[in-house]
Amino acid sequence: MKILVTGGTTFVSKFTAEYFLKRNNEVYVINRNSREQVLGVHLIESDRMNPSNLLKNEHFDLIIDVTAYNQEHIKSILNSGVIFDNYIFISSSAVYPETNIQPFNEEQACGQNSVWGDYGINKLMAEQYLINHCPDAYILRPPYFYGMYENLYREAFPFDCAELDRKFYIPQKGDMKLQFFNVSDLCRFIEIIIEKQPKNHIYNVGNKNAVTIKEWVELCYKAVGKVPEFIEVDKSIPQRDYFCFYDYEYILDVSRQNELMPTTVPLEVGLKEEYEWYKNNYNSVYNRKPYIEFIDKNLK
Repeated sequence: MKILVTGGTTFVSKFTAEYFLKRNNEVYVINRNSREQVLGVHLIESDRMNPSNLLKNEHFDLIIDVTAYNQEHIKSILNSGVIFDNYIFISSSAVYPETNIQPFNEEQACGQNSVWGDYGINKLMAEQYLINHCPDAYILRPPYFYGMYENLYREAFPFDCAELDRKFYIPQKGDMKLQFFNVSDLCRFIEIIIEKQPKNHIYNVGNKNAVTIKEWVELCYKAVGKVPEFIEVDKSIPQRDYFCFYDYEYILDVSRQNELMPTTVPLEVGLKEEYEWYKNNYNSVYNRKPYIEFIDKNLK
């Protein structure tokens, strides 16, 4: 296939571009060329909001839109004059209000989520614009992504703590649940969608089973070859001051996804792969948060 990936230089979009390139597809990326490109892709050097005529009359079998965060981002691509057969938009589970009954499913009403704020609403408006103007497009709603090229300070935080033989300060008893999705599973699911062209066009995606914070930290330490010792932190301390996830538990119903793709990468396996990449790419994680500094100053 001839594929256009928006972005292509960080985490999900970088992994996606590389994944499809390795499978003998012709991969184009559109970005501002401010970071190193995946070797072998065709670069369209442009801000996606102003592609000029760079996409006009270009034909792609598939557009994988990873970097659309609002309606204008979608509009800029659709109005660029580009021609495409399939369009897949990576949206977010943040489109579901936290007041919905869990697990969230694709038939539930979407709207404001007080935890995610404008991020969720903007993703929802992007979805709505895309479906109104391209009803055959597919929309994927993931929980937390993880895997190679992760550039946020999430898994890297417990990896660092494990390498430093630190005790891990955990919110309360660590029983809040998290749901994850490996970037490689995302790409596999995209392949399945293109092959099968399913009748449903909106899919929650993610691992079937959620894990507790404590289980996740234990698996991160295990990837490093360590076993954590936990110290519970009282709820009176804001969780985001010392931990890498919000105090918000939600679960997606991924039954639709499982009908097409019954298995996903086991979390233990995916975290081990991520750590093997991370230990040689420390500088690829941006915006490191001062969790350790806060803990040492305020919690010890």
